Amino acid sequence: MAQPGRPLYLRVGMLVVVGAALAIGFVLFLTSGSLRGEMRMFETYVQESVAGLDVGAPVRFRGVQVGRVTELGLVSVLYGRQPRGPDEIASRLIVVRFAVDPARYGDAPVEDAVRAGLRVRIATTGVTGLSYLEVDFTDPARAPPMPVPWEPRFTVIPSVPSTITQVTSAAERLMTRLADLDIDGLVENAVGLLADLRQQVGAQGELGATLREAATAMAALRQAVEGAALETTLRDIREAARSVGAAGAAAERLVADPQVAGAAASIGQAAQDLRASVARLPAVIASLEAALRTVRSTTGDAQADLGPLLRDLRATVANLRDTAEALRRSPSQSLFGQPPPPPPRDRR
Repeated sequence: MAQPGRPLYLRVGMLVVVGAALAIGFVLFLTSGSLRGEMRMFETYVQESVAGLDVGAPVRFRGVQVGRVTELGLVSVLYGRQPRGPDEIASRLIVVRFAVDPARYGDAPVEDAVRAGLRVRIATTGVTGLSYLEVDFTDPARAPPMPVPWEPRFTVIPSVPSTITQVTSAAERLMTRLADLDIDGLVENAVGLLADLRQQVGAQGELGATLREAATAMAALRQAVEGAALETTLRDIREAARSVGAAGAAAERLVADPQVAGAAASIGQAAQDLRASVARLPAVIASLEAALRTVRSTTGDAQADLGPLLRDLRATVANLRDTAEALRRSPSQSLFGQPPPPPPRDRR
């Protein structure tokens, strides 16, 4: 007869065996890529907390899972780098190593992708607090690779701060700047400004007087507008607009008149003739200048020749004048010579 507790032990044993098989299968599933030699290892260095990121966390490229995290550790442990001073950051970094299946991202050279801006950041899944590695491209100038004083064991993909870290850092910087502000001084300045503004707006202030003057001016303007003959003014404006329209229509009819068109053509022809005449003026002026120079030269030569002739002519005219005077006084002189001497007078 079977013992009563044996079936219970059998069921417990089977449950343990099944659990162990599932655990072994899960481990084999996680390490299947490494066992087949198909996984490619990478590592990155982060300066922030990796809380929520565990071994086995997925590695995603723009949401598509391409690998998993295989190891988390400190640089001082994995590479034996102890901080040499409080300002040395490299020795306080956290090493995150992850395996990527080449069949999921292809055979693209990772080094070229890193130069093009391929970076790794820690991302969070919803509100559960679980984290994973997000691989994506960003501006390489904003996140240049960090030089390290050791030889990396695997290919390094630089990291960028996570979104939560960036928001936290920005909030911390804002709080620091707010803490540095002199709040009491700002409040005192604001209170003084309000007091000055209240004084200016009051009955004795310049701003109050200006507002009262503006109100008075607006009231006077309203009265002037209400008392003005706006309807008459608008009627005059309409009449003027109609007159301008009629004048424009008359001008259009005048321009469309054939006689005006013919006169315009005649004026155009006359303008062309005048333009041609004006174009010939320089040649005519040059000819006149040449003729004037010729006349001046001829006149100079004639004056040189006529000078002696004029002197001789003047002498001849003078002789003729003397001869005529002599003939007038004694006409017989030209025939008989000198007149006889007068007879002597009788003496008494």
